Amino acid sequence: MEYKMIITDMDDTLLRDDHTISRRTKKIIKKAQEKGVKFVLASGRPTFAMKDYAKELELDKYGSYIISYNGAVITDAKENKEIFRNMLPKETVHELVELSKEHNMYIHTYLGDDIITATPNEYTNIEQDITKMDIKVVDCLKSHVNEDVVKVLMLQEPNYLLNIKNKIQPLYKDKYSITISKPFFLEFMPHGVNKGKSLEKLLDILKIKKEEVVAIGDGLNDLEMLKVAGLPVCVENANEELKKYAKVITKSNNEDGIAELIENYILN
Repeated sequence: MEYKMIITDMDDTLLRDDHTISRRTKKIIKKAQEKGVKFVLASGRPTFAMKDYAKELELDKYGSYIISYNGAVITDAKENKEIFRNMLPKETVHELVELSKEHNMYIHTYLGDDIITATPNEYTNIEQDITKMDIKVVDCLKSHVNEDVVKVLMLQEPNYLLNIKNKIQPLYKDKYSITISKPFFLEFMPHGVNKGKSLEKLLDILKIKKEEVVAIGDGLNDLEMLKVAGLPVCVENANEELKKYAKVITKSNNEDGIAELIENYILN
């Protein structure tokens, strides 16, 4: 099979634990793009927190793409322009604030290039460390959010958060897309939004077949993306449940797993 697209998660997949891309991996990704393969970054991160990596990989030069906010936004890197966006209405954000209070969860969202929260907490600080975005602390999240947003995160200790997810997901499955990215991040997006749906939308735009796609991930929010791709791949450090859906297990994020995969399945 001649693959025409590689789509990969970022944190714990493409990025090493220090949030960098190895020199070898950058070189191999560039070779794949020179061959005409589209390279797509797909992450729960905001677009702002992905653009420096996109520049590093020269996605603009080769006409590749960014899928951010777990699928809520697709950006054409060459044109630096959004080609798809799906938002949560501000009224929904207000409802989620009440839900977070009911279940004793921290909550934050995004406005512009800022993380917005009413309650400073260690998990929002982790998001700041990952994304390099500023945290803006407001008196009341409901009164401050006067426009639609891309997604909302509820945050708590992993075991507690997973328990709450299992309780509320059946109640809200027809209203929101709900997924865990990091073990302490419970993400709420518009219903039907996920990396897989946005991948399908991008394939339709580019006239690329699903069988011609390699998708690489590590977390459960990558599941829908892997199900779409002709070659679903997990890095060795991936969630064990996700690995059940992979046809290939490559080396870990710290061992140039993506570079090895591209060498074996794209360049050779």
